[in-house]
Amino acid sequence: MKQSEPMRRGSGLFPTDPALLAAPLVFIREEHLRERQICAVMDGLAASASLDLKAARTVLHFLGELCLHIRDMVEDLFPLLLCRCTTEDAIDCTITRIRIDHDAVNRLLPRLRAALARCLDAGADLSLGEATMLMRFAGHVRHQLAAENAILLPL
Repeated sequence: MKQSEPMRRGSGLFPTDPALLAAPLVFIREEHLRERQICAVMDGLAASASLDLKAARTVLHFLGELCLHIRDMVEDLFPLLLCRCTTEDAIDCTITRIRIDHDAVNRLLPRLRAALARCLDAGADLSLGEATMLMRFAGHVRHQLAAENAILLPL
């Protein structure tokens, strides 16, 4: 029986293999797959009537990794693309669009971390407002992933 691609590539529950950093575009593609998988975990948490402790811990751990990924994009990839792309690539418009989602993620991040930590510490469920915030957060992550995968990585 042949394993599906996501099964061979991992569940998304563990960080992307650092050995892939030898091939940065492969690493980014795998990290983006993981981000999409974690967004699905976020959706499940937001929709669940009771807190899944393992999923909440996974998301909370991932949030720290996401900060590093965003910082790498902003500090390393974006300047490189701005330097190397031609005017007709209009990369500045795409980067601006992605930065808007990054800003939204960064604004929601502290409250989301606090909400998940509170739930884990107290053994409590997410409030309706926290669940809504989690879904909004996942939406922003997906939006920036779509632009990065469709426009930036091919360049």
